[in-house]
Order: sequence, then structure tokens, then C-alpha cells
Amino acid sequence: MWERERVSEKNVETLQYRFDGPEQAPVLVIGTSLGATWHMWDRQIPELSKNWRIFRFDLPGHGGAPAYPAGSVTELAGRLLATLDGLGVQRFGYAGCAFSGAIGIELALRHPERIASLAVIAASPRFGSADEFRQRGVIVRSNGLDPIARSSPERWFTSGFAAAQPAITEWAVQMVRTTDPGCYIAACEALAAFDVRVELGRIGVPTLVLVGSDDQVTGPAEARTLVAGIPDARLAVVPGASHLVPVEQPAAVTDLLVRHFSTAWQPAYDSATGQMAIPAAPVKPVLAAPPPVGPVAEIAPPVVHPAVLGRPDPYDAGIKVRREVLGDAHVDRALASADEFSGDFQEFITRYAWGEIWDRPGLDRRSRSCVTLTALVAGGHLDELAFHTRAALRNGLTPDEIKEVLLQAAVYCGVPAANSAFKVAQQVIREETTPQE
Repeated sequence: MWERERVSEKNVETLQYRFDGPEQAPVLVIGTSLGATWHMWDRQIPELSKNWRIFRFDLPGHGGAPAYPAGSVTELAGRLLATLDGLGVQRFGYAGCAFSGAIGIELALRHPERIASLAVIAASPRFGSADEFRQRGVIVRSNGLDPIARSSPERWFTSGFAAAQPAITEWAVQMVRTTDPGCYIAACEALAAFDVRVELGRIGVPTLVLVGSDDQVTGPAEARTLVAGIPDARLAVVPGASHLVPVEQPAAVTDLLVRHFSTAWQPAYDSATGQMAIPAAPVKPVLAAPPPVGPVAEIAPPVVHPAVLGRPDPYDAGIKVRREVLGDAHVDRALASADEFSGDFQEFITRYAWGEIWDRPGLDRRSRSCVTLTALVAGGHLDELAFHTRAALRNGLTPDEIKEVLLQAAVYCGVPAANSAFKVAQQVIREETTPQE
């Protein structure tokens, strides 16, 4: 068995990696969950490395890897391919758990010529809600990773396993605790933006979807969504396992991966024709994403659109920025409550406040939050101050920085205005930064 570890300290475009297994064997890439390191796969390596050259990688800031945050699943997939390109690895099998399952789906969609076979474990075409992951980022920014680390065994393992395996449970806690907070927050943002539900039908590689029967994070329902959408996919449900199923049921996962990659390894493209022979896959329905909430499509446009003036309509950019800053739940409520009377106003602020001003490159979002909080204090707009305090936390301001903004506002906007603002902001910060039990 050959074994090699490498860390790139200088090149942001590559990842920390390790090889196990014979050099001439086909390469099998395996990736980790958010908060975990490549050691979560230790129990699978002896068996898998008999037939494949195993390439393990760590996410940025995990397991001592250089802390270069990546803000999207697409960017991380690109870093992985750059790392493999540098090693001369062009075609490979891929198995990814949770976050790395999303990377595998991204690779199968954007770079299908590189993937010989795919296994996605404890994964989903959309991981929860964007608000949920941005909220997790706020918790980490305000409290560090300790609250997330202490609660990780509840998300990762069944209660029986956690009680019976205290050493593994503590290992999981320490693994999360030693992750770089900035990289963890960036990964939460990446998962918040990840949604490929309407694209699953374009995945053309043989795929194993593997899930623990007791997974409360991305469970059997999410796994069945993947299987229904991917034309050549099979489902495997592992009994007695939760989210980190390779750790909780290592033998079952190893057996399933060996069987899948031994029997479902798609041939490479013919270099002469650029084609390959693929057996016809059964036709499966593709699950479409749910329609947008609220009467967005019914809102009458303003009299004059920017497109009429010869420039792109900023509405699409505006709704994207508005959701990223204020959260899906807030925006959905605002749009759902719009009617014939208020609908034009909702479109107006989406297009001009969010698409024209918030999307300008001159200030970053942290700075815009500082300006907005001050202006709201000056105007006494306490309702809007509440949700813009939440937005400021999402945009990266810490509670201490928000306090400094309000102290500055007290000097220039008046003590009574700041007094009211402190009460509102204090309540919001408590709600947003207190870890959920």
C-alpha cells in the first residue's frame, strides 16, 4: 500500500489531500462532511484501497488545512479539480458525504466527463433552508464553533451510538471545535445557496444514493428525492445510522461502496469520437422546485422599466440580494402579504433599493449595514431596525460592532433614539446568537 499526504500552503486553488493504495489502480476520490476531516473515512480505507487508489481531501480550514474560505460549492469543486489536475488525475470515481456529496453532484452536473461513478451519502439537492445555514453562520460568528461542536454528536450519530462510543463522540466534538470558523461560515453560505433540484435529470453517471435510516439532517426523504431525479440512481438505506453513517456503520458503508464502484464504473469517452457507449437509463420523473412563494409573478411592473432605458432590469439581482441579506423567511412573508395595493411597492424596493443600491460594488455589505443601521436610528424606524440588525449579523457584523455603530449614532442622532435602538438590537442579538438547545 502506498500512502502520501500533501498540504498546499501557498496555492489557494488547491486542497489538502492524501493518497492511499496502489499507484496504478483507478482513483477513487472521497470527501467529508462539513466540520469533519478525512479521518472520518479511516475504517473504509483498508478495504477500498485494495482495488482503488484512494484520494482523500479536507475542506478548507478543516484538519489543519490552509484556511482559505470558499463561498460556493462550485468554487470548491473547482479547487478539487485543480488539485487533481496538478496530480495528473483526469478521471475518477467519487464518493462524498453530506457537504462533499454536494460537491459530487456539482461535478456530475458541470464536469460529467471526469466522473466514472458517483456515490452521494447523507446528501440532498438542497440542504435545509438558506435561512437555517445563514443563521448557523451568525451563531459561529458570535459564539465561535463551540456551540456547534457540542451539538454535533446529536446531528451526526444516533443516541445509542453516542452513548456507547464516548471516545468517538468526543473525537467528533474536537474535530468541529478545531475547524477554522471563517471557513465554516463560508461553507454554511455555500450550502445556503446550493439548490440543484431542477437539474438532477441531467446527471448521467451511475449513482449510488446512500443514507442512514435515522438521519435527521438529510434523511431518507431527501435521498428518495435524489433517486427520483437522477436517471441512473439506486438507493441504499443503512439501518441504525444517522448523518455520519460511514463512522456509525463502517462495515455496511464499505460493503455498499465496494459493490457500487465494482459494478457501476462508466467507461471513459472515446478520444477519437468524443462519445461513449452508455446503456439506456430508465426514465424517471424529475422533481421540480416548488413555485415561488407569494404573488411575485402577478405584481404589475412599474410604468418604466430600466430595460426600456437601455440597461438590464435589476429585479433579478435585487431579489437575490434581498434574500441573502434579509433571509428567505422575511422576504417570503413580505411578498406573500403583497396585494394589488402594495405589490408595486414591493417590486419597487426589490428593483431599486436591493438591485440598484445594495448590489452596487462601491461598498461591501458590512459597510452598507453600518450605514443602514445609523439611518434607521436617525429616522426612528424601529421595526426596520429589528430586521436590519438581523441582516447586519448575516452580513458579518459582530454584536460588538453593532454596539459601536449604535454608540456612534447616539452622538449624532441623539441619546433617546439610540436608547430605543439599543433595546431593539439587544433583543434581536439575543434571539439570533443564542444556540438552539
